[in-house]
Amino acid sequence: MPSRNIDPALSPGSSRRERKGNRAAPVAKPKRMSLALQGGGAYGAFTWGVLDRLLEEKISFDAVSGASIGAINAALLASGLAKDGPEGACAALDAFWTKLSRLGILNRLLPPEVLQAASALGVGSPYQFNPLDLNPVRDLLAQAIDFDAIQTNAPVRLLLSATRVSDGALRIFREQDVSLDVVLASSCVPQLHHAVSIDGEPHWDGGFAANPPLIELIGASTVSDVLLVQIIPMNGADLPRTKKEIEHRSNQITFNAPLKGELEAISAMRKLSDAGGDASPASLSHKMHRLRLYKLAAEDYVPGLA
Repeated sequence: MPSRNIDPALSPGSSRRERKGNRAAPVAKPKRMSLALQGGGAYGAFTWGVLDRLLEEKISFDAVSGASIGAINAALLASGLAKDGPEGACAALDAFWTKLSRLGILNRLLPPEVLQAASALGVGSPYQFNPLDLNPVRDLLAQAIDFDAIQTNAPVRLLLSATRVSDGALRIFREQDVSLDVVLASSCVPQLHHAVSIDGEPHWDGGFAANPPLIELIGASTVSDVLLVQIIPMNGADLPRTKKEIEHRSNQITFNAPLKGELEAISAMRKLSDAGGDASPASLSHKMHRLRLYKLAAEDYVPGLA
């Protein structure tokens, strides 16, 4: 099943009405949807803008999955909604990204392909250049996110991914388990930060295993409309020829690979569900049959991102 662009009514700068012949016809748009938020470092500011617009459009959310900066944005969204509704969510996102930029630590959220390239140049291990694991983002997240509110009063289902270092396995953390350590684990780029221990197991960035979780999100969601916000470019502009260009493109491919794998799996599952299967409304087969998957890619809106 190919991904489709999000309804034009939700796109920045678009009209809320489309022309049909000489008559203006209202654009049908979902009022409630689930979100899948990809990781990609500072590119996550694009997702902030998407969330802000969706909240402005009075869209409500059923379930939200996220990896890395996507998990941070998801936790900010859930925390704000739990405390003060849509206005609180907008305020939480705005406060975090504004403080982050003013602190001058956006380099701590560099896109993963850039960090991989830095590692290849021999920058060193975080256990060497940062033995105390100093992380200013940790304090900022502790201030910006009310984890108690998420665990006890989250109005959305959360699915945040992290990668278990020992075997590379995907771990999904639900809203009742979301903590500061879980968000830090999901956004733990190993070239910059020490692994984050959860239940005695070290974890790295969730984008290695699911970027973001899609199949699990569909299974948890009670609505048919799912919006994927993709921030790492899928397409390269030209054939890479220099060492830097080759590393950059290869790492874009690497960090998009889990997403491409899930999209291909969803396509196969959709074909099977269309051919028949479990008709129970709660079954994954039934949900795949009814699924409407939209994709909003940053590379389509930000010139030269690739």
